[in-house]
Amino acid sequence: MGFFDTVGNNKVLWVSVLAWFIAQSLKVIHTLIVDRRFNVWRFVGSGGMPSSHSSFVMGLSTSIGLVHGWDSTLFAIAIVMALIVMYDAAGVRRAVGKQAIIINKMIEDLHKKKGKREKNVTEQRLKELVGHTPIEVFAGALLGVVVAYLLI
Repeated sequence: MGFFDTVGNNKVLWVSVLAWFIAQSLKVIHTLIVDRRFNVWRFVGSGGMPSSHSSFVMGLSTSIGLVHGWDSTLFAIAIVMALIVMYDAAGVRRAVGKQAIIINKMIEDLHKKKGKREKNVTEQRLKELVGHTPIEVFAGALLGVVVAYLLI
């Protein structure tokens, strides 16, 4: 069997990818409902409800637990990595987003105060939607677990 055949038959991988895909699709739908606008870029963007990073890694670790056992070394590795990813999404990446909001506001205020655009200050706004709230992380994790249980 070739590489593509074996990857194509890797159920753990496909469950993870499907959990990610569903989470990203839900972001588009969530933006459509909450902001009343269709934004296809939400499908590939980071941040927002639910966390696709969390759904991806929890789909992976749950699938590994179901296939290889909850006491397997593979599950231990997967769940530790999942916890690190989720902590990062709600911690470090969320802090980066908050800092971007403050920096963007400072640049905006500087432009207003000067009455003209400062040449040394960038006009490009920093990306503010980078990380996740704990609820977004939890929702993504729960989605990954549910997808794994339904498909494995």
